[in-house]
Amino acid sequence: MDLKITSLAERPELADAMWAMDDTWAEFVQYDPVAWSLMTRIPVEWPEHVLVATDAGGEVVARAFSVPFALGADGRGELPGGGWDAVMLWAFSDLKRGREPDTVSAIEITVAPDAQGHGVSGQVLAALRENARGRGFTEVVAPVRPNAKHLEPATPIEEYARRTRADGLPHDPWLRVHVRAGGVIEKVAPASMTVSGTLERWRAWTGLPLDEEGLVEVPGALVPVHCEPGRGYAVYVEPNVWVRHAL
Repeated sequence: MDLKITSLAERPELADAMWAMDDTWAEFVQYDPVAWSLMTRIPVEWPEHVLVATDAGGEVVARAFSVPFALGADGRGELPGGGWDAVMLWAFSDLKRGREPDTVSAIEITVAPDAQGHGVSGQVLAALRENARGRGFTEVVAPVRPNAKHLEPATPIEEYARRTRADGLPHDPWLRVHVRAGGVIEKVAPASMTVSGTLERWRAWTGLPLDEEGLVEVPGALVPVHCEPGRGYAVYVEPNVWVRHAL
């Protein structure tokens, strides 16, 4: 697909269309409290780290969010087990404290449903890498959400992340895109995102009764959701996979 990929800083008029773009995210994912609090602030604080892809007709077909942060700050050094949530909290903490960032983390690459299957995600990932390189960074990291893991939620994430095809590339399609682009799988982030809520909310999000005690498989979830009907709540703790991209 022929794309024009620019930063939101270069084309701020695309902000509304970027947010209005259709996506395939499961409803419950949007209620991670860190995402709820911080995602809308990324285009405000770092529009130069937000990319928007338009097709030949000028329609927004993909977006990519990333954040700069200080991986080398005291007490850090290692990519956090808290994954997606943790790196966003680090980035906004660094911004508040005036720390100089040394690394860029991808946060989201989303492709509109009608544009999927045309290599758009790979083009946008390449643009995200190049955008970071052009701003003087030497590394991009990504807490990757393997996009086929939801098909086998009972499989341990470590086993799934390391599974490869006969050609040596990852079994998972999204991890495969990252590795083809030059990324290296480093480790699992076991608690990358947490969504908790009352059973009433979970039933509204999923359409499921969720009246069984214990682990329940939910469409779109990478691992089972822990349900406590007797206490009226359910909790989802999503693992992601850290991938490093040397630039």
